[in-house]
Amino acid sequence: MEIKQLLYFVTVVNAGNITAASKKLHIAQPALSNQIKNLEEQLGTKLFHRGSRRITLTDAGEILLDKANSMLELQNSIEKELQDNKSGFKGTLRIGTISAIDADFLERFFLRFHKKYSKVRYEIYEGITPEIIELLFSGVIEIGIVRTPFETTGLNTIYMKSEPMIAAYSTDSDLDKYEETILIEELRGKPLVIYRRFKDVVISAFQKERINPSILCINDDSRTSLLWANAGLGVAIVPMSSKSLVLANNLKFKIIDNQSLYTQNSIVTLENNKLSTVAVNFLKEITNN
Repeated sequence: MEIKQLLYFVTVVNAGNITAASKKLHIAQPALSNQIKNLEEQLGTKLFHRGSRRITLTDAGEILLDKANSMLELQNSIEKELQDNKSGFKGTLRIGTISAIDADFLERFFLRFHKKYSKVRYEIYEGITPEIIELLFSGVIEIGIVRTPFETTGLNTIYMKSEPMIAAYSTDSDLDKYEETILIEELRGKPLVIYRRFKDVVISAFQKERINPSILCINDDSRTSLLWANAGLGVAIVPMSSKSLVLANNLKFKIIDNQSLYTQNSIVTLENNKLSTVAVNFLKEITNN
């Protein structure tokens, strides 16, 4: 299997049929059909259901499309990296980050780095912590900004300052009467909206206080939690670094005073992996801060 074949395959999928793909690739339609046929023979499976006007993917085709896109993205990133200036003052920083990054983090690291290395460009991949770590191991990114807890095997980890969780809500007269901080006790009986990765942490923290949390919704993104809170459906428990998103949604919040609910942003890279000069310079800015 060649990269060229994967490019042909992805182009056919995106174009919807062989004819449109052949025009886009500037190759003859029969030649493209043969390339796809050869690919199917090599893999020993059909990749398309061929209709009169538009083709659709088989289950095997869906699997290949996901892998092919990753491989083509990796090829592109390799080509870009090889073209980068070795000094690190030019190039592309390929970095993955969780969505809940506060303005202070951007200002302290990205803004300062950009002022020093103004010709560096950025490819930012956003996702939840497991997705960022997967991108790191697949080679799509060089640096990940993630949040504890996560499995550290195979990773170099730089831990940032520990921060509390906050309770974000739209209208709740009970919570309004408190100052900046609350105890877990003040959340007894409240309909909680939590991020799935924090489920065990939240439940454990409540049970240590001999309280069974009233969990209304478990989801995969802090932004979803805040949408539910904004709709008045419950109280969202999110990291303090989500404060900018909280305020953007016109929500109120209280800091939860409980050490069990503290988490940390972390910078991760692969162990025994040679980083580009651009990535090395970025890490120096973080560790020297």
